[in-house]
Amino acid sequence: MNSFTEENYLKAIYKLIEQNDEAVSTNAIAKKMNTKAASVTDMLKKLSDKKLIHYQKYQGVTLTAKGEKVALSVIRKHRLWEMFLLEKLDFKWDEVHDVAEQLEHINSDKLIAQIDKFLNYPKFDPHGDPIPDVNGKIQTQKSKSIANFKKNDVLVMTGVVDHSTAFLQYLDKSGLALGNEIKIKEVIEFDRSLQISINKKTTIFISNDVAKNILAITK
Repeated sequence: MNSFTEENYLKAIYKLIEQNDEAVSTNAIAKKMNTKAASVTDMLKKLSDKKLIHYQKYQGVTLTAKGEKVALSVIRKHRLWEMFLLEKLDFKWDEVHDVAEQLEHINSDKLIAQIDKFLNYPKFDPHGDPIPDVNGKIQTQKSKSIANFKKNDVLVMTGVVDHSTAFLQYLDKSGLALGNEIKIKEVIEFDRSLQISINKKTTIFISNDVAKNILAITK
């Protein structure tokens, strides 16, 4: 049995590797976990002793097959709980993350399997992130930041990079949600901000920082 903290570290390491496609440093993990490098080093030794990570000082950290399985299980539970909270308990998409952070550590394969079945086996969570299946397999989609598209491109919003409450509430106020059709009407050369239309109705301006945190695919 792994502790909640150990599971959180494995999840963080998985996500860092996913972002950078390489071994991750102690400092990167410390920043992700909002803790001191010395505390990270102590935990890495524990995870290494349990054969959950490959760790050598100054050479970065990767997950073993066993560690990756644990990380994917935690991520699966987290994202299924987010969907359950949103679809069945009327939580908003900016409210589900913190609650799912607690629920993801419940150790019941049957419970998670039943939730998955009850939700009709969703592939993506409320923020557009893929939900690993029971075998840890992930269905990906070729989404990219709308900051990388050009004028007159017509897109479908598929996800967000920033899951913070403030950002999600900003999107709500702007009328932006997953599944929206977005047309890029103008790219402002000065600061790379965008003028976009939403579902052929509303037209708004968004900053380049906002655009970088919205994911979409070409319609």
